[in-house]
Amino acid sequence: MYVDSKQFVRALTASALITLFAVPQGLFAQAPEHLVSPSDLQKATVEASRARQQNVDTLNAFFSSEKAQRALKSAQMNPEQVRTAVAGLSDSELAQLASRANKAQGDFAAGRLTDRDLLIILVAVAALILIIVAVH
Repeated sequence: MYVDSKQFVRALTASALITLFAVPQGLFAQAPEHLVSPSDLQKATVEASRARQQNVDTLNAFFSSEKAQRALKSAQMNPEQVRTAVAGLSDSELAQLASRANKAQGDFAAGRLTDRDLLIILVAVAALILIIVAVH
């Protein structure tokens, strides 16, 4: 029996392609070591969300104090507008401003700042927030 070489090559190629496409790709490729697992990604997302919410809460508490309300009104700033603008900040901006707010409150509680100093810091932070949001 005579076998045509072209027909044999075609049959062999067709068999190889059928095998290649019929077998699931997961059998050939193992997940690389550098990929992040879905559970790690979910944990990181939850942690980032928690940190963001904590920073928003810190700034809202800072601007909700009675002294802050008075300072904002004396600077002719709308406290609600400032609170709304806080939510529009990026995560890094929120982290920086929350850190500054915590430091200012700590310094004030320790007696290192006077009421006037705290009011100046508060108005400056509020103005900075409004400027950042306006630029975005």
